[in-house]
Amino acid sequence: MKISVIGSGYVGLSTATVLAELGNDVIGADIDKDKIEKLNNGIMPIFEPGLKELVERNIKEKRLRFTYDNKEAIQHAEIIFICVGTPPKATGETDLKYIEAVAKEIAETVGSYKVIVHKSTVPVETGEKVQKIIGENVKEGVDFDVVSNPEFLREGTAIKDTMEPDRIVIGADSEKAVEIMKKVYGPIKAPLIITDIRSAELIKHASNAFLATKISFINAVAQICELSGADVEKVAEGMGYDKRIMRAFLNAGIGYGGFCFPKDVQAFIKISEQYGYDFQLLKATHDINEQQKELFVQKVKNTLKDIGDKKIGILGLSFKPNTDDMRFAPSVYIIQELQKEGAKIKAYDPEAIERAKSILNDIEFCKDSYEVCEGADILLLLTEWNEFKELDIKKIKSLMKNPLIIDGRNIYNPEDMQKEGFSYISIGRKDVV
Repeated sequence: MKISVIGSGYVGLSTATVLAELGNDVIGADIDKDKIEKLNNGIMPIFEPGLKELVERNIKEKRLRFTYDNKEAIQHAEIIFICVGTPPKATGETDLKYIEAVAKEIAETVGSYKVIVHKSTVPVETGEKVQKIIGENVKEGVDFDVVSNPEFLREGTAIKDTMEPDRIVIGADSEKAVEIMKKVYGPIKAPLIITDIRSAELIKHASNAFLATKISFINAVAQICELSGADVEKVAEGMGYDKRIMRAFLNAGIGYGGFCFPKDVQAFIKISEQYGYDFQLLKATHDINEQQKELFVQKVKNTLKDIGDKKIGILGLSFKPNTDDMRFAPSVYIIQELQKEGAKIKAYDPEAIERAKSILNDIEFCKDSYEVCEGADILLLLTEWNEFKELDIKKIKSLMKNPLIIDGRNIYNPEDMQKEGFSYISIGRKDVV
């Protein structure tokens, strides 16, 4: 099938690449000319495991190409996926200006029937707004259908999540559009949920809000564990064996980040308010997540007493492993708060340093983890990259000024760290000092 994907960010690029891999003729479009030129030359604008190889293969096989001309992409396609950004406004509401602009451009360009699919995370009733914009601007006699097909990919596993999803949600009011979407996803073996557009839009927000709530719940439990002397890892394990609860997303730490959970929780709160419902549970989810960062900074202050001029080593900057995404990363808040106290920061991340340089100032970015440790008064673990789990602990101790670690992701075993002579503080577990 001839498909175009408007927007080549994390979602759009992964979507376009996988649709090409499934055998479709795909154009990915983005108004960022530099990004498009890089993509056509096999240079990835983001780090995502497996993406580069898949893009290169499909470009070579002539199933995938990229353009900065949206009109070219629109005219090419039978199906147009809208994957542009939906940033938050200062109020927490979702800003739909990019989706609205693309919808108008589609309307002014199309000359034959198209299926227009909004894949970005959007508030309920966005499909109707897209339908209205296109209907008011399209040429007389040109038919179209609007579909909601929310994405559920995770950064770091985006390709696998797109090719092997837990479910595929198709929200449509047209049987013709449903049948076309079934054809698109025919090669993918996953449960198919056919529903109305509003329900499809709410499925995405409800899913992300629930996962965020699960993270905040275990972080709240971690605080109780610290106060009572319990171990949050054991509590989470015991909870996780219950099939109604499961273990995933019960990892205590410094809170969730990234572009989805913080934005979507706030947006869902605003959506609820617009319908007259006070979503107090989600407000608590947000508040607990903010508190986790503040509590972590307080742990550092309590441990060092005087932060001024202390050399603090940071391992991990991205909001999660296997991505270079720094959007809403807890590391940003933590580092900036410590800098206010006069701390000297050294930091390393396997993939996110270049992005971090545009956000964080007055930091010594290091070439590896061991350089971070040299002369450090304390080491803070902020992202659970696998390579940090495999570091030579004895070497770390020999390089540091003081063998002191505060682990914001609970990647080490406290007893092991005690045997190695470290003072070790983590989240929701007994400190080893």
